[in-house]
Amino acid sequence: MTVAPKPFMDKDFLLETPTGRHLYHNHAAGLPIIDYHCHLSPQAIAENNPFRSITELWLGGDHYKWRAMRANGVGERYITGDAGDYEKFAKWAETVPATFRNPLYHWTHMELRSAFGINDTLNEDSAKSIYDRCNSRLTDPGMTPRGLMERYGVEAVCTTDDPIDTLEHHRAIAASDFKVKVLPTWRPDKAATLREGDNTAWREYVAKLGEASGVEISDWNSFVEALGGRHDFFHGNGCRLADHGVMRFPWKDCTAEERDTLFARALSGDSLTADEAEKLSTATLLELCRMNHAKGWAQQFHFGPMRNVNGRAFRSLGPDTGFDTIGDYNCCEAIARFMDRLDSEGKLAKTILYNLNPADNEWVAAMTGNFQDGSVAGKIQMGSGWWFNDHIRGMEAQMNSLSSQGLLSRFVGMLTDSRSFLSYPRHDYFRRILCNLIGKDVDAGLIPYEELPRVEKMVEDICYYNAKRYFNL
Repeated sequence: MTVAPKPFMDKDFLLETPTGRHLYHNHAAGLPIIDYHCHLSPQAIAENNPFRSITELWLGGDHYKWRAMRANGVGERYITGDAGDYEKFAKWAETVPATFRNPLYHWTHMELRSAFGINDTLNEDSAKSIYDRCNSRLTDPGMTPRGLMERYGVEAVCTTDDPIDTLEHHRAIAASDFKVKVLPTWRPDKAATLREGDNTAWREYVAKLGEASGVEISDWNSFVEALGGRHDFFHGNGCRLADHGVMRFPWKDCTAEERDTLFARALSGDSLTADEAEKLSTATLLELCRMNHAKGWAQQFHFGPMRNVNGRAFRSLGPDTGFDTIGDYNCCEAIARFMDRLDSEGKLAKTILYNLNPADNEWVAAMTGNFQDGSVAGKIQMGSGWWFNDHIRGMEAQMNSLSSQGLLSRFVGMLTDSRSFLSYPRHDYFRRILCNLIGKDVDAGLIPYEELPRVEKMVEDICYYNAKRYFNL
């Protein structure tokens, strides 16, 4: 007897058991979204201009799609080049059927359905029809940046902002009648990243930091004063969260005298050795984390990417264009020593660790247990499946490691890490995967059915309430 296949992306998409379906439909689906880490443009939210076309909204800046298109043999002219909007969209439509089993296939159709009410699958045959239907909707008031955030039930977003940013767009948003909280996130990577050899870019950034802070930076103390002033400015504009992105997590200890000498040398233009650069990076990052703790912020560490590995593409297209990859770095000891230093000083803030290499899942999950201190439930977090891991297997692997080594019930859940205003269905994707994972355990007798009310609360907490409490929102 032939069994009819399950319909594609029906209301029970990704939900395999009765309890999983119950948890999703009755306890996860309707909760607001707290997107506590994204790369949305505050200017775009403040100005709230309509999008020119679905191509601008969907393909502009989306290096996930760009990578897939290149892999499918699409030339750069149709990706980041001067091809017209429909030409680019058509090349993406041709690529979509090649993305079976890639999360892009699911995200594409979840976004078409949730934002545009289009249930057709996207391919070369349906491209023109879908392009025209999407564009016809973009004139609706609800299809602007703010309209889309409201449509998806977003309660708060935290953007990613450099310490020298004026935050003028955040202030404009806060002064408007927009109900969604749009808060800045402190991202001081340029101040804390020193490398072996020439550090011209760092010195240029320090000069800009001095201008923004009104502090003449001449030594380590004035450098810290300038950063501290900007940290205060961000706090006054609603920031409660820091984000630190590193490739290989730094840990080289040094004395205060060494630190001061290294800073003076770097500022004067002297080349540093690899060890010296890491010592100064470590000292800077420690100081920044002390600031985070002093203000009661949470802090995030995204570690493990190998960036801009294609030199030719980097020279022609620049960074963040789809040529980064998973790095194979050993960060375990460095993170342990770094967190231990802050903990021993009583200055370890609430901390989220995001590993890009899935091979690191188990030790990261175990590491979080070493620095819980009873002051905050889930004070040290294992971050959600990030970047190359925000797919079904990656999310399940992250939650399985966290469940095995720590407390899944205290997890602060999903984020988009996206530049697109159509990325919010990723929260729905996560919620379905979470409910399916837990529901299968209940229906297999691994979690007692009589504890279902507690399971329901755990799902609600992971999807919304844990983040709201953790980030003081």
